[in-house]
Parts: sequence; C-alpha cells; structure tokens
Amino acid sequence: MVSYGLGIYILNLLIPFISPQDEDSLLPTAKDDEHRPFMRKMSEFKFWHGCTKAFTIAFIMTFFSVFDVPVFWPILLLYFLMLFGMTMKKQISHMIQ
Repeated sequence: MVSYGLGIYILNLLIPFISPQDEDSLLPTAKDDEHRPFMRKMSEFKFWHGCTKAFTIAFIMTFFSVFDVPVFWPILLLYFLMLFGMTMKKQISHMIQ
C-alpha cells in the first residue's frame, strides 16, 4: 500500500511538472513572432524535492508494521496503470495542440 500511495503522489507531482504555466500560450506561427520558452507550473527543483521527500517518507514507512496492509496488488496495479494512461493521454493531447 505504501508503494501505491507513493506512485499516486509522484503522478500528482508529474502533472504540474509537464503542464504549461499559461494554458493559452501558443507556439509562434510567423517568422516575426517572438519565441517564448516552455514555462512549467512547477519548477524542476520543487518536483525533485517533492519526489525525494516522498521516497524518504515511503522508505521510513516500510519499517513500521502498521503500514503493512494486505492488499490484492493486481487490482491496484491495474488501477494505477489505467489512471496513468488516462492522465498522460490528456496531457499528450494537450501538448500536441
């Protein structure tokens, strides 16, 4: 259960990391248009800091038996993959636009 929670948290950190800060910004279409770099909603430092903190907390949680909850892992794995697929499909279709 700890690793499932970690995966969901990392996925929630990944979404703002790959999302643009301004949803309405478009790429330049003419030669005289100014090119604006991709500005993220979350900085790379905050993303890696959040990931490191989450991995550390999850690692510490594995030493306590109270967090050792028996679950049927194939269902959780299937649900996580489905959630990841739907999220990334939405993000990639937005990036293609």
